[in-house]
Amino acid sequence: MNGDTLANTLEDAGLSPYQADAFVTLLERGSASATDIAKASSVPDARIYDVLRDLEEDGYIETYEQDSLHARAHDPSEVLSDLRSRADQFDTAADEIEERWSRPDLEDHKVSIVKRLDTVLAQTDELIRSAEDQVKVALTIGQFDELSDALEEAYQRGVNVKVCLSTMDEGVSLPSDDVFETTCTEARYRKLPSPFVALIDRSWACFSPHGRTADQYSIIVNDLTYAYVFHWYFLTGLWEFHESVYSEQHDGEPITYVDMRQCVRDIDPLLTEGTHIEATVHGFETDTGRELTLDGTITDATYAGINASDDQKSPVSQLAGKVSISLETDQGTYTVGGWSALLEDIEATRITIEPLE
Repeated sequence: MNGDTLANTLEDAGLSPYQADAFVTLLERGSASATDIAKASSVPDARIYDVLRDLEEDGYIETYEQDSLHARAHDPSEVLSDLRSRADQFDTAADEIEERWSRPDLEDHKVSIVKRLDTVLAQTDELIRSAEDQVKVALTIGQFDELSDALEEAYQRGVNVKVCLSTMDEGVSLPSDDVFETTCTEARYRKLPSPFVALIDRSWACFSPHGRTADQYSIIVNDLTYAYVFHWYFLTGLWEFHESVYSEQHDGEPITYVDMRQCVRDIDPLLTEGTHIEATVHGFETDTGRELTLDGTITDATYAGINASDDQKSPVSQLAGKVSISLETDQGTYTVGGWSALLEDIEATRITIEPLE
């Protein structure tokens, strides 16, 4: 580092330009008179005495009389300690700036926009590990590998996990059924580039455009209403019409739904045929918020869409309006709605249909 660079660095550390120049000059000479220091530096003769006194007060130099005022550099230990402390502060500030830039405090924001996908993946990993009810993710096979440990942890706790995989490269192999069996309830495959979408417990949503888009950004949302919008995008754009490559469901076993519309789509033809459907509903009372579980018989399904033909299930898009079921229990008959139910008695978070007789 040359003298000019050192002087500039000392200015960044808090010295004035004159102080920095005088101190560097004195370091090069060891000791010198005030007049010689002024001549060898840019400090005017009229200012040199004030500059030297300020440097002495700050511990950089010491002055002494020898026919005239002389100065020499002080033991640098104190100065060096101060400079290194400042360097540590700059380093800490740099780390803090990077952290705040890449990962804003989510507790203070319902919607956060970040620039790096790995920030969203890290946040999604944490959210999946703390999920209690359901997880829906649309992601590439590489991203699935990154989140597989978190997905497995959630699935083993009984969380309903739906995975929609996409690939942007031909010839990429899908995970084996052995992998799916430990990580998800159902997996589907979309042979198109897809954005990254994660929905956790109806309240968190994470989104990032697919890698081939020009604008790279990511969104992290902690809001029930916004998450509901992403839920519909996931359901209709990334899930409904794509190939199922794995399902844990087997004939003769109970079927669990975390989405009321998908449940109604499946059971409506059965109700029309007069099938007896036993179900367990877990959710919350809409008027009190009390959590409860009800066992009973589904006697009716109500929705505003158009009925499908006899040989087809109603598409989810036909069930976009009010959808509910009636559950007859020993305590009475309850109306059961789905996400954000207001008019029904119960907001269901999980509906389990028992094997049909």
